Amino acid sequence: MSGPAPGGGSALALLAPGPGTLTLGVELPLDNDWSTAGRQRTRAAGRPSGVPDLRHHRERAALADRLGYTALWLRDVPLWDPGFGDAGQVYDPFPYLGHLAAATSRILLGTAAIALPLRHPLHVAKMAASVDRLSDGRLLLGIASGDRPLEYPAFGVDYAERGQAVRDAVRIMREAWRPVPEQDGGPTVRVLPTPAQPTVPLLMAGHGRQSPQWLAAHLDGHFTYHRRPADMRPVAERWLEVCGDTPRPLLTTMFVDLAEDPGAPVRPIRFGARLGRDALTDYLTGLQKCGVAHVALNFRFSERPVEDALKEIAAYVLPVFCGPDRT
Repeated sequence: MSGPAPGGGSALALLAPGPGTLTLGVELPLDNDWSTAGRQRTRAAGRPSGVPDLRHHRERAALADRLGYTALWLRDVPLWDPGFGDAGQVYDPFPYLGHLAAATSRILLGTAAIALPLRHPLHVAKMAASVDRLSDGRLLLGIASGDRPLEYPAFGVDYAERGQAVRDAVRIMREAWRPVPEQDGGPTVRVLPTPAQPTVPLLMAGHGRQSPQWLAAHLDGHFTYHRRPADMRPVAERWLEVCGDTPRPLLTTMFVDLAEDPGAPVRPIRFGARLGRDALTDYLTGLQKCGVAHVALNFRFSERPVEDALKEIAAYVLPVFCGPDRT
């Protein structure tokens, strides 16, 4: 079953208002624990590397909401692997989404992404619909096949079959969210609540062991790894070609270490850059011209306080790009 076209009264219409537009979000945790000072604080606190300091997470999420960012994104790390290192935002995504729904008012709430084969799709459908109701229709459900092989035997799931598990789960969730008319002859078993949106938008992070054609036919958007604009262009062109007459938004992430000097040039880092706000504006403009609809900024490498980076980008970079009026 194919997913709905973008828009149609959903959070997707706020994330990707139309062709040629770019919106900006932020990826949780809103911590700079991978900066020089952040690593020092991590060691002093006795935290393992990759486990962020969450003391100010609620205030920073609320700040991003007030400043006009379009979306907050969080990850699904069911089991922390010290060898893998990154614990994401630590909290399980679904109760955390409920918490963020109460802590914010306008910003979209997205997952990037739920490791779908490790969860029963009916549980995911119910939790996602619950969050969508609690947030007044602000949920974007990013999904994936998962990237940590040790988790699969722990959950009793066959790693080799994760691609089929993703396809089955998407079908089951779409059916669970579909309105069911009242029928004569007795009650109908169904998932409650229904989403606040017509359906919960589904976005694939990576390919989820699927073909591009399957993604375009069954999902509402695609999250791809960060690339500089010159390298992103062929990726975006292939995605738009596969989507055909029903374009689906292309999303990406970017690590940002925002320099104090507004004119500081681009210095590449893994999956992002150290740069001033002028170069950041140019960099994002390049991604926009490629056809990228949304960029989630990640501040874990930021040498400056997260609040400072959020405020400067909101003041000088956000106004440059098209998107919904969030003032």
